[in-house]
Amino acid sequence: MSESASDTTDSATGTGSQLRAVGVTIDCSDPERIADFWQAAVGFAQRVGNGRPYITLSDAGGGRMLNHLTIQRVPEAKTAKLRAHLDLFTRDMATEVARLESLGATVLTPASTSADGHLGFRATVMADPEGSEFCVVSRET
Repeated sequence: MSESASDTTDSATGTGSQLRAVGVTIDCSDPERIADFWQAAVGFAQRVGNGRPYITLSDAGGGRMLNHLTIQRVPEAKTAKLRAHLDLFTRDMATEVARLESLGATVLTPASTSADGHLGFRATVMADPEGSEFCVVSRET
C-alpha cells in the first residue's frame, strides 16, 4: 500500500490522513472463548494477550486494511443490538454461514433470496457465541 500524499489526501478538506490501519474492539465476558471464535472466523494468525482484559488478534501478513481485532473483557453483559458490526464478505454465502455456525455462531436473520440489498448485496445477520451481531455479505443470487 502506498503512503504518498495523493493516496491519503481527503478530497473534502485537502488534508492528509495519517491512518495506517483499522482495528475493531469487541466487548465480551469471556475473551478466550470469543477470541477463539474470531480467530477461526477471520483467519488471523497472531494472538497476543491473556484475556485479562485483552486479547488482540492480527493479520501476520499485514495485507488487510482491518488488520486487528481486540477482544476486551467487560463486566456488563450485552443488553441491546450493537450500533456497529463487522461485515464479512464471501463469494459463497451458504458455505461460509455453515462454517461460522460450526464455530459457534448463530443465524439471527437469513439472507433474502434476491440481491435487493444495498448495492446489490445480500446479508445473513449472525451472532458470535456471546451474541454480538455481524453480517456475512455476498452478491450471490
